[in-house]
Amino acid sequence: MFSPPFPEENDNAHAGSITLTDDKGRSLDCYIEHSLEVDGQEYVLLLPVDSPVEIFSWEGDDEEEEAVLVEDDNIIEQIFANAQAVLSEQNLILKNTAYALTVAGDLPPVEESELFTLEIEDEGEDLEPEQLQLLASFYDEDQEYAIYTPLDPLLFFARIAKTGEPELLSPEEFRQVQPLLEEHLFNEVE
Repeated sequence: MFSPPFPEENDNAHAGSITLTDDKGRSLDCYIEHSLEVDGQEYVLLLPVDSPVEIFSWEGDDEEEEAVLVEDDNIIEQIFANAQAVLSEQNLILKNTAYALTVAGDLPPVEESELFTLEIEDEGEDLEPEQLQLLASFYDEDQEYAIYTPLDPLLFFARIAKTGEPELLSPEEFRQVQPLLEEHLFNEVE
C-alpha cells in the first residue's frame, strides 16, 4: 500500500495548518483538526504535526523507583543533546518546540512491553491514566532518563485573535467555554 510522502499536503482530514508560538519565541506547527465559531469568536482544535514526547527521570532506589516528569528548562537544555542522539538512532529528530518537546519521523510500532501507564492526580479529581510508549532511555551524569510518547493525541485549543494569530486558551477560559464548544462539536458531528 502506497503512502504519500507528504501527508499534510494530501490529507483532506486536516483543514489546514497553523503555527503556535510561545513566550520564548519557540514555534509548534499544528494541523487544524476542527474550526468552529461561538458567539462571533473563532476557535480551533489543533494537533501538532510532529509527535509529542515527554522525558522522565527515574528517581529513588530499585524497589521505590518513581518516574518524574522533567519540566525544568535548564535540565532539558542540559540533557537535550544526549536525548537527541539516542532518538537519532531510530531516525527520529528531537525538537525543542513550543509547549511540548516533539519528534519528527516515523514512531516505532506500539509494543505492549514498552508501554508505561502514568496515573495523574489533579486536586482530588479522578483523571484517566495516560498510556505512554517508551522510545529510548539514556544516562546523563549517572541519572537515568526515559523518553516516552503519549498514545493519545496531544490537542491544543485556541482562539483566533483579530490579528489572525492563534492564542491558546488558559485553563480557566477553556473551562468557561467548554460546554458551548462541546455542544457545537456534538451538533456538527450529528
